[in-house]
Formats: sequence, C-alpha cells, structure tokens
Amino acid sequence: MTNPVCWFEIYVQDMPRAKAFYEAVLDVKLERLNSPDVELWTFGMDTTTVGAGGALVHMPGFPSGGNSTLVYFSCEDCAVEESRVQKAGGKVQRSKMSIGEYGFISLAIDTEGNMFGLHSIK
Repeated sequence: MTNPVCWFEIYVQDMPRAKAFYEAVLDVKLERLNSPDVELWTFGMDTTTVGAGGALVHMPGFPSGGNSTLVYFSCEDCAVEESRVQKAGGKVQRSKMSIGEYGFISLAIDTEGNMFGLHSIK
C-alpha cells in the first residue's frame, strides 16, 4: 500500500503575501507551475522519497481560510519554523506540544486565514 496523500493545495487570496509568508516560515523558495487558468507556486518535491508535494493556489471563486483540512509540514524541530510565524505575518495557534512517541507539533495560521501544522520528531 502507498501513502494515501499524493498532493496538497493551500488556497490563498493574496499570492505575493502568502508566498512571502511560507518562504519566510519554512525557509524555502517556491517555484511557479505553468497553468493557464490557475496561479500555482509549488513547495517542490522529491519523487524518490515518501511524502506529498503541494502548492499555493489562487483561483478566482475559491476563497481561502475556514477549511477543515490541515496540512502538516515536516521539520527538523518545529519550534524553529514556529518562531518565524509571527514575524512573517501569521499567528501561532498552538505552540510546540508533544504528541507522544510520534514527536511534536505546532499549529499556526497563515496570512490568508488557513491553519497549518508543523511536525518534528524532536
């Protein structure tokens, strides 16, 4: 059996603001995907390892925020990325907390009103 998730999308209203937020918090550079009707910026992915790739998406008629799906970004120590959230314009919803043998998580809200998670083993 393969992992059930193969892709994720985070819908945004203000792409430059959202792109700057995720690049600052995760310390990554997003890359533009060519699509004629939708603006997508991918987080990049390594198809030789586990995990899902994904992108920020701006699509007219599809608002951000208020959704019930939570994306978790893998981190070395989620406290590091959490420490960048407010400076980048977001809000820490729940500071780093233990989830037992599965490591630690932090929950944050981005500049577009979307909640997302950060996960690390240490």
